[in-house]
Amino acid sequence: MTPPPLLEVEDLRVEYLTATGRVRVVDDVSFTVRRGEIVGLAGESGSGKTTIALAILRLLKAPAAITGGRVLFEGRDLLGLGEAELRRVRGRKISLVTQSAMSALNPVITIGEQLVDAIEEHEGVSRRRGLERARRLLELVGLDGARVASYPHELSGGMRQRVVIAMALALEPPLIVMDEPTTALDVVVQRELLGEIARLRDQRGFSILFITHDLSLMLELCTRIGVLYAGRLAEAAPARQLAAAPRHPYTRGLLGCFPELHGAATRLVGIGGTPPDPRHPPPGCRFHPRCGHSLPACHVSAPPRTVVGPDHEVACHLLP
Repeated sequence: MTPPPLLEVEDLRVEYLTATGRVRVVDDVSFTVRRGEIVGLAGESGSGKTTIALAILRLLKAPAAITGGRVLFEGRDLLGLGEAELRRVRGRKISLVTQSAMSALNPVITIGEQLVDAIEEHEGVSRRRGLERARRLLELVGLDGARVASYPHELSGGMRQRVVIAMALALEPPLIVMDEPTTALDVVVQRELLGEIARLRDQRGFSILFITHDLSLMLELCTRIGVLYAGRLAEAAPARQLAAAPRHPYTRGLLGCFPELHGAATRLVGIGGTPPDPRHPPPGCRFHPRCGHSLPACHVSAPPRTVVGPDHEVACHLLP
C-alpha cells in the first residue's frame, strides 16, 4: 500500500517583483514526498531548484514572492502559517541542509555551541544535556564527539558538511531538504557522505528532498526524480524508470551528458544552447529552442502534464 504524502507541493509559483515587472522563476510546479523516501529535483543552474527549497520553508526574501499554489506538510498548508507557527515547523518538522556548509556555520563560535543553541531553542534542555546530545549527533554522522569544541575553520569541507547534516538531524524532523549538499566536495568524500546519508535515512526513517544538478548522482540515491527546466517540471518518474526509459528530450539530453562506467566507450553529446533568460522566456515549451524534435505546437503552447505510467508524468507535445 502506498504511504500517504508527507509533503505535497501543488502548482507552486514564485516570482521576482522587479521595477520592470514580474519575473516568474517557478511556474506551477507540483510533486510529493512520501514518508521514508528520497525524492530528487534535478536541473541546470537557474532551473528553480533552490528557489523551491526556500519556498517550502518560507525562507525567500524580497523581491522574491510566492504568488500561487500550496505547500502541504502533514496536511497543513505552510503558506498560510504565521511566523510563530513556522518557527515550530522549521528544524523540528522540516530542516534544511544548504549548499555551502561554511555559510551555514557561525565562524566565531564552536560547533557544539551551534548545535546546543538549536536544541535549547526548541526543547529547552540544559546546557550539559545539550552538549551530550551534540556529541552523539556528531558521532552519528561519523565525526569524533570531541569536535564539539572545534570552530568551523578547523574542519575540512567534508567534516563541515557532516556538521550541517548533524544540525539538520538534531530535532529528528520527518523531512530534510538537502540543497546540493555534496557540490563543493571531491568525489571520494562525496561518495562517503552519500553513503552516510543513505545509512541515516535507513536507520532513522526520515524523508529527504534531495536537490542537485547532477542527475547521475541522483539516480544512485533517490526513489523518485523530478527534472526541472526553466522553472517548469519537464518530467517526474521513479528513478529506475527515468534511467531506463526517459520520455522528455531534455531528460534524455541530461542522461546523455555523463559517461558509463562500464561497457564500450561512447561519444558524449551535450545539449546545445543555454537555458532561457527568465525575464524573456520563449513562448510555448521553454525547451523548444534547444530541442531537435520540436513541433509547431511547441512554439505556441506550453505542453500539459501527461501521465505515461505509474508515478510517471511528462510535459511534452511529442507524446501521443
